Amino acid sequence: EVKLAIKEEVGKALAEVKKSYEMNREKEREREKEQVIEKTKIVQKEKEEEVKKQVKQVLKDEVKNIIIQGIKEGVKQGLSEEVEKVIGAKTVINSEKKIETKIEENNINNEKSNYQLILQNHEKKVKINEVKINKISDYVSNMFMILFNPDDLRIIKDSPALRRKLLNIELSQLDRNYILYLNGYNKLLKQRNIYLKEMYINGTLSKNYLNIMTEKLIDYGIKIYEIRNNFINKIKKSIGDTYLKIFEYGNLEINYISDFGMSRDNLIKKYQSNLKKDLFLGKTSIGIHRDDLNFELDGYSLKDCGSEGQQKNALIAFKLSEIEVVKSVKNYYPILIFDDLSSELDKKKINNILKLLDNKVQTFITTTSVDYFNDAIINNAKLIKISNSQVEENNE
Repeated sequence: EVKLAIKEEVGKALAEVKKSYEMNREKEREREKEQVIEKTKIVQKEKEEEVKKQVKQVLKDEVKNIIIQGIKEGVKQGLSEEVEKVIGAKTVINSEKKIETKIEENNINNEKSNYQLILQNHEKKVKINEVKINKISDYVSNMFMILFNPDDLRIIKDSPALRRKLLNIELSQLDRNYILYLNGYNKLLKQRNIYLKEMYINGTLSKNYLNIMTEKLIDYGIKIYEIRNNFINKIKKSIGDTYLKIFEYGNLEINYISDFGMSRDNLIKKYQSNLKKDLFLGKTSIGIHRDDLNFELDGYSLKDCGSEGQQKNALIAFKLSEIEVVKSVKNYYPILIFDDLSSELDKKKINNILKLLDNKVQTFITTTSVDYFNDAIINNAKLIKISNSQVEENNE
């Protein structure tokens, strides 16, 4: 009887210990879960800030920055009239620190359009023909600019993110719906990644909700893929010929690499088969956010095997191939800007480039010397000399 009593007491004690252990373990799991969720929130906040920066960078047309900086510097030096002559933009700066720039444009049908950019109190407002535009996408898609500068070499040399950024900048100007699809996709992608992390921690969360997000993500992705693929297919038609006319040898090709390019049903199956991997990584491992462009010269990847000169030449051919694409879609020619065209290019190649340009294409070229250009080109151009903050026309 004593043994039984002792055994019963020991059993009760062990049960209490086990209960206490399970309660403590449950509390510990809750703390771990809260810590993971908190870390996820912190990481997500950091990612949101990074995404905001990237979106701002996409919308922040580098050409407009060049113009605005030129305007600011010109006004500081009392050169408002000279600046207006150079870029065709009327600029006003008043005591309220308000900068207002107006650019007039004639399209191929000789129809005038006025574009206004107003910077005041850290806010940006845009107008077209005196009408305020609430969506930046509507403003960006109304004026197409093609810019090449030496920093563009990084597009081929560096990560796929820069090549996607190139596509995003060009297509945001070409199709006003593109940036809406892209923003919708990026927003859903963030939500899906957060939910994947939460599902990994708490396996009881609804899989149906994840499927709904995934299908919506796929729908946005298909639209983005179709616009990107259509754009690259048009570029493909002329990029090789353009490269050959400028550099006189070599076969340049461009290829669009994407997880998409299949039916919606097959994409859904592909996302489902990747679910375990996505849960483990805590992020979406496939999608148009992983797209890439591959430039090949004579069958070799320029990223891996090309010289800096070949990479630069390929990008120039890409930019020039965009001209007719823009014309076919927008029914007007883009503004073309070459920053420091003479670096790394000899006189013959520079003049081969300029021979390809239609007289209807308004072209701005910055250079440290006009010796690289043929007399026929110089005589048909408006020369602006900027030295020591002084702006003057120089046609001699």
